[in-house]
Amino acid sequence: MDVSPVSTGAAAARSIADTAAKKATLDYDTFLTLLVQQMKSQDPTDPMDATDQIAQLATFSQVEQTIQTNKNLENLLQSSTLSQAGSMIGRTLTSADGTISGEIEQVKVYADGLMALLKTGEQVPISAGVTIS
Repeated sequence: MDVSPVSTGAAAARSIADTAAKKATLDYDTFLTLLVQQMKSQDPTDPMDATDQIAQLATFSQVEQTIQTNKNLENLLQSSTLSQAGSMIGRTLTSADGTISGEIEQVKVYADGLMALLKTGEQVPISAGVTIS
């Protein structure tokens, strides 16, 4: 039983999630740089209201937390997809139109879905209408 393509899909998903996290970090660093620059450039006789600064920081903190939550959800969905893919191996798949049927030997995980490789060598995308028994 070959499951290496599934591992490749997991690595790709982790890479996408890590890229999003790095992008969020860069944005947060940029925000802090702008905030410090704003504080340096403000008129000392008419400084920015501290509550406005705190509101800006809180808003950006919420955005950063949302990005982290999305990263965690992506990891959870990827884990669920991998578990689902593993449970299909050895089961019988019938295509949506009923023309292809066979035992699943391997499942490949792609960004846009799953592809089943049957023992007959045929590849069938796992999508709406496909029956797995």
